[in-house]
Amino acid sequence: MNPVQTIRTVAGWTQSRLAQAAGTSQPTVAAYETGAKSPTWRTVKRLAESAELACYPSVGQPLTRDQARSLALHQAIVEAMMADPEAVLDAGRTNLDRMRRSNPAARELLDEWDRILRQPLQQIAARTLDPGERGRDLRQVTPFAGVIDPRRRADVYRSFQAAA
Repeated sequence: MNPVQTIRTVAGWTQSRLAQAAGTSQPTVAAYETGAKSPTWRTVKRLAESAELACYPSVGQPLTRDQARSLALHQAIVEAMMADPEAVLDAGRTNLDRMRRSNPAARELLDEWDRILRQPLQQIAARTLDPGERGRDLRQVTPFAGVIDPRRRADVYRSFQAAA
């Protein structure tokens, strides 16, 4: 996932708001997000700090195609969460309760989701979009099933397919 888009999504900001806070332009932020321009690590850090976030480099195995698609879907889920936190978090908690009853073998990950869903919104967003190994594992038992409508889900999958 694009780090600039992740910063903006976790902050719950528009491209314009991030650009203004970071002292750059909206077209520059858009270019970073689309890959037309490649920000330096220093620029990524500056953008994160302007949104009062921290940004750390991550080293690990590349995402598989399925993991990358799941991350793209969760990007849309976090966008929905930022637009209507109460509805999305209520759905997540309801799903989590249901999942605990039907899948006791996933207790460790479900307990972790329970702790995550009690954190501030930006931390929930950051954990949901974590590209690392633990984030990959957590997304396999996501409590956010049904949060985005089928049309939005299809749009995410089409965009993912077009980018691949």
